Amino acid sequence: MANKWQETARGQALLTLAEIFHEGAYTNIALHKRLSGSQLSRADKSLLTELVYGTVTRKLTLEWYLSHYVADRDRLDSWVYDLLLMSAYQLLYLDKIPQHAVVNEAVQLAKQRQSKGADKLINAILRQLSQQDLPDPQTIKRLNKRYAIMYSLPVWLVRKMIEQFGQERAVQMFASLLERNKASVRVTQPEKLAELKDELAASPSLLSSVGLVKDSGHFAGTRAFKAGEITIQDESSQLVAPTLGLEGHEIVLDACAAPGGKTSHLASYLTTGQVLALDLYDHKLALIEENAKRLGLTDRIKTQRLDASQVHKQFPAETFDKILVDAPCSGLGLLRRKPDIKYQKKEADLQELQTIQLKILDSVCQTLKKGGIITYSTCTIFSEENQDLIQRFLETHPNFEQVNLEHDQKDIMVDGCLVITPEQYQTDGFFIGQVRRIS
Repeated sequence: MANKWQETARGQALLTLAEIFHEGAYTNIALHKRLSGSQLSRADKSLLTELVYGTVTRKLTLEWYLSHYVADRDRLDSWVYDLLLMSAYQLLYLDKIPQHAVVNEAVQLAKQRQSKGADKLINAILRQLSQQDLPDPQTIKRLNKRYAIMYSLPVWLVRKMIEQFGQERAVQMFASLLERNKASVRVTQPEKLAELKDELAASPSLLSSVGLVKDSGHFAGTRAFKAGEITIQDESSQLVAPTLGLEGHEIVLDACAAPGGKTSHLASYLTTGQVLALDLYDHKLALIEENAKRLGLTDRIKTQRLDASQVHKQFPAETFDKILVDAPCSGLGLLRRKPDIKYQKKEADLQELQTIQLKILDSVCQTLKKGGIITYSTCTIFSEENQDLIQRFLETHPNFEQVNLEHDQKDIMVDGCLVITPEQYQTDGFFIGQVRRIS
């Protein structure tokens, strides 16, 4: 009886939350691992996913509500508090599960864990939460704090988003980050787009001419995925490879390549050319190779373990025709898919990352042929890592000029770059800029 709770959807969600909150695991990786090894039914796997993503996404909001009913959270076992968070998420945000069932399931789980008195405490707190009038976050006087609690974002992130995008647009972003990510794929044979759209019951992307999207769906389980006719890639990241204007014969460097979505997109434009894909870790290079194999691109992709900031020491000048730097970044455009990021990052990280990003650009640019271009991309939304970074690079590299990028959707064109924020098209937040070597 003691371990039976571990076999239920809620028990497995609780174990996954413990890994994320107390061991620093990434939500998407911890959940994928749990689902892969699980015997749960499809409905229970869906519940497990909802509980984990929902609780992590709304953690700060849930903590604020619970603070009105829990006198001293530090006196509770960590699993008890996690169970309260997960149950509060169900009570406040899931209307398909009856409230008495949520309370009952939590109490039963606590009993099975055989922790003295925990079941009674959980019962008392959850009954208060479900039966009394809830406290109202609108009563919080300080604006940034109010938004932080309402949208479960750290105060520094709220302040920064308002500073950079203005209050109205920032609030639209906050709200959009609470919505679940769409499922999106890139069609590897563009001529099959219409056929695959019907087969997969998907819609064409508004951003990518080779993208298909659905509100939700398991594309990796489809015939088209197994046949290499589609590959899973966010719409925003599908815009990167086309900016390099490949003709087929080029030697291309993908400096920070894993997991290889953009690498294979680059390779798809090549005939006699080749992409050299770099990463720091062997297991990540293996992912690139696996992806290349499934898509039939192994002859056009070569992998090498190398720190991108050391490229100039390994390769002579004039080696590459085109270069992609999909730089290490704060990842703050990925908050829908990776909600734990917002609790781990600090504002100071942006400055540290800028140093690394400039170091990589400075290294790779020394190996580019005259007239060659570098596309620089990130999955973050802040100008320090994006537009400002391009300008800082140009200030110290007078032999380069900015190339202005265009797109049919004019609202993503900013200062000659493509800047996509999460509320515009319900995609990841993303940035693409480009420079050309002129001498």
